[in-house]
Amino acid sequence: MSAPLRQHLIDPEICIRCNTCEETCPINAVTHNEDNYVVDAAICNACLDCISPCPTGAIDNWRIVKQPYSLEAQFEWDELPEQEEDLDEAEGDAEAREEEVQSLLAEAHEGAGGQARAPASASKPSINLYSRAEPAVATVAGNFRITHQDSKSDIRHIVLDFGPQSFPVLEGQSIGIIPPGTDERGRPYHVRLYSVASPRDGERPNHNNLSLTVKREVTYIGGIPHPGVASSYLCDLQKGEQVQVTGPFGNSFLMPNDPEANIVMICTGTGSAPFRAMTERRRRRRETAGRLLLFFGARTPGELPYFGPLMKLPDSLIQKELCFSRLADKPKEYVQDRMLQRPEVVAELLQDEKTHIYVCGLKGMESGVSEALESICRGKGLDWQTLSADMRENGRFHVETY
Repeated sequence: MSAPLRQHLIDPEICIRCNTCEETCPINAVTHNEDNYVVDAAICNACLDCISPCPTGAIDNWRIVKQPYSLEAQFEWDELPEQEEDLDEAEGDAEAREEEVQSLLAEAHEGAGGQARAPASASKPSINLYSRAEPAVATVAGNFRITHQDSKSDIRHIVLDFGPQSFPVLEGQSIGIIPPGTDERGRPYHVRLYSVASPRDGERPNHNNLSLTVKREVTYIGGIPHPGVASSYLCDLQKGEQVQVTGPFGNSFLMPNDPEANIVMICTGTGSAPFRAMTERRRRRRETAGRLLLFFGARTPGELPYFGPLMKLPDSLIQKELCFSRLADKPKEYVQDRMLQRPEVVAELLQDEKTHIYVCGLKGMESGVSEALESICRGKGLDWQTLSADMRENGRFHVETY
């Protein structure tokens, strides 16, 4: 009989189908169907690159098997299979294998493979307190449209109250929302992930609540509109209704606690959610030693979330660079264009070891932002590749796009 194998698996009960693992895997060992994300045992080499970026920990699973589970079997799972106990000839073997797995996880979560690390001064986050099997139940305390009524972009600020349940979050973390009902095949809808838009002490200070920034999504197929399941559910919620919540998730895209830290925030649309949380944290603590610089892109002012409240924030707290791509009689401008117009301030901050950079929004913005930073560095005699690697290694460079 062949020796038992250690197979890397993804827990379908925890996975939120965010596609991070598949995008991260350097050898294309991760794939998916309509139901599950899975790992191909014939390709996986245990490089661990997929571990750290996973926001839920669903990727942190192994089983000792006689024969690897096939992709077809994994595609059908609703939950992970139990470990086959008869593969361990002695209790010591099981303990040794568990220690090996834990060692792998510890290495991966320390940032192995060049993955993003949390800022050194960030608080320790709580992770995965609630799951689909045992979710928290929150009550809607408010649902407010934060884009102009004439705008085609319907973005909501939704406040959830957790009552007596403990649900601690930090700026930069996310939560999972479980939409009620089932899909056309009778399966429960997948959990959807949303960034928290309020600081750690709550949307209302010292209350056990938090806020989300949610855009109503509509996909057109053959000219027929198909509303997004989770976004429509959230945007239509009324005050007093209850929501099932999982999480919190996220252990690296966190705000530094150092009041002297400079924070450069680059975002589009609902990618502003974690930056609203970080800015509000600074505002409430009256910390002005470190600089806040925001590059925020939208089609028009009416489609920019929080435009009104944002304009009321003083320059002494945050420097705002608002960029619009669909203004009448004006050329299109994106966040990377505005960055290139501010090379002096960007370069100055990049050379400060107290500067942290965060990028959040649509995936298409990544390349443009990276090219802008590289161009600015080149103009100042800096090497962006070396600088960005150093910033990532030291928990000062973070990207979350979708």
